[in-house]
Amino acid sequence: MKITKHGHACLELLESGERILIDPGFYTESMASVDNVLAVVITHKHDDHCFEQQLTGILANNPELHVYGTDEVRERLSASMPELPVTAVHHGDFYEVGPFTLEFFGDLHQEIHRSIPLIQNCGVMVNDKLYYPGDSYTQPDRSVELLACPSSAPWLKIGDVMDFIAAVKPKRSFATHNALLSDFGHELNNGRIAMVTEAGGGSFEYLRVGEFTEV
Repeated sequence: MKITKHGHACLELLESGERILIDPGFYTESMASVDNVLAVVITHKHDDHCFEQQLTGILANNPELHVYGTDEVRERLSASMPELPVTAVHHGDFYEVGPFTLEFFGDLHQEIHRSIPLIQNCGVMVNDKLYYPGDSYTQPDRSVELLACPSSAPWLKIGDVMDFIAAVKPKRSFATHNALLSDFGHELNNGRIAMVTEAGGGSFEYLRVGEFTEV
């Protein structure tokens, strides 16, 4: 499976000529030209993950598109894009989509501040190899071959990220959810992610927008 890193939190997964997109949001470059997209996974309803303008462009090029997201994602998109089929996902759900398997973990977004209501969030494991937690530190119930690790957010403290990686112990990791970082910020936070990944016996790679890895 080929994993291409796009802007901020968006990942493009390619297997046997077919694709799934994860979290093509407001901070991601237009994904309208991407074809053979079977599904979009949206971990939660925030605009940097769920953005109608992106979905409209993707749908125009992929008329059979299906979305998998939380109840709140389905509620939002049912109102704004009623023509788009959305399946609500919850912790423990499992789906087969073409050459992909999708398994969902967790229930809630990480707290930003006690004054801001919590929303739903589901992390996703794809093909039992790639794990992306969305905006959470939800740990899957098994070993992780490749972890897409958030490295910057209003809800994120790098010490918590390090604890998360130490608990998951991925064989490999790369940084995502990082559009708001400067070059210095990438260097600092990537260094912390790499340090803990390597301490657990794994390896880290830094993917810039448009770069890819395989698993």
